[in-house]
Amino acid sequence: MNKQKLTELASVIRSKNSGPYELTFDIIFPDRAKFDLAVHSGVFVPELFARLYQVPLENVLGVVVYPPALAIKATILRPVVAGAVGDTDVYGAQQHGPLLDILV
Repeated sequence: MNKQKLTELASVIRSKNSGPYELTFDIIFPDRAKFDLAVHSGVFVPELFARLYQVPLENVLGVVVYPPALAIKATILRPVVAGAVGDTDVYGAQQHGPLLDILV
């Protein structure tokens, strides 16, 4: 089976702060078939987020599958506290970029 880019499957791929110390990533699918394909692919595991965001595995706080919203959510510790010196995205809204090239 050919792999598809996540951008072709998901209707929403976003990041945001989950407080000043955490970033959350939301991947929301338009229908059950695309959601199930992503969930059963085995791609969305803590190791993926650790690799993409260059954080230790223990800094990936969780990857949650939430069927009622057809969503996958992941949370990591921010490498730099929101608003601290060196922070380039105080709201965490521009951190989803590495997810856009994922193949499912």
